[in-house]
Amino acid sequence: MTEFTGAEGNRLAADIWDGRGHPVLFFHGGGQTRRAWDATARRVAAAGMRAITVDQRGHGESEWVKSGNYTFADFADDVAAVVRQTAEKFHAAPSAVGASLGGLSSLTAESRHGPLLDSLVLVDITPRMDPDGVAKVQGFMGERMAEGFATLEEAAEAIASYLPHRKRPTSLDGLRKNLRRSQDGRYRWHWDPAFMTSERNINLHARELMEELMAGLPGLHLPVLLVRGMQSELVHEAYAREFVELAPSANYVDVGGAGHMVAGDKNDIFCGAILDFLTDREAA
Repeated sequence: MTEFTGAEGNRLAADIWDGRGHPVLFFHGGGQTRRAWDATARRVAAAGMRAITVDQRGHGESEWVKSGNYTFADFADDVAAVVRQTAEKFHAAPSAVGASLGGLSSLTAESRHGPLLDSLVLVDITPRMDPDGVAKVQGFMGERMAEGFATLEEAAEAIASYLPHRKRPTSLDGLRKNLRRSQDGRYRWHWDPAFMTSERNINLHARELMEELMAGLPGLHLPVLLVRGMQSELVHEAYAREFVELAPSANYVDVGGAGHMVAGDKNDIFCGAILDFLTDREAA
């Protein structure tokens, strides 16, 4: 385990899976924690790279920011800070792999603060998203935000209803890492509710930022791989094609049988796709 310092001096928890090679930063989606990347980071480290998984502000074991600053721009400022600290520590510009919130934060950091990264993998996210898909994701996150769950089994039932295509795990140990047990004994998601409720919540100025990112894609010469779940409720195939047509050095791959949570739905296929991309970059 290690730590980074975010843009507001906030503490960011992280793990290093040390293959001693090229540094690759992993930024999770909204409502997740760095544990979502454990299986992927293990594969990346085994391939000789240095996988670094980060809990973003207000998530997992990272600090809940007293300012309530949880806009995409605030997350992007943290990503820029983490990238700079990683580059200084390992003497190399890192790659970044970002899912959903993590992907948009990484893209925004590169767009506003770059050049920062060696390359970028976007996991089922582009600046253009299906509004109904966004509403579905945020609806699930907010539904039991205050009430929580009486047991881990109850939380597992809620996830199974939200992700009916995913095979249910035989153990609840992985789920336990994404929940915190409050003083009242109930389990709640491992993220700060201010992420969705503060004056500077994740939706503030989001539309304007997405327009800014889309307008900036023709000037984005960073090598980018977009990994899309074929059953994605957020990124339609047309959005993926538009993205790679606009960004000069972008490509995309589809992962069959996967929805928005690509890395969790089909991790072996996902790992194969990003390892091919990262290995090509490392060789270059």
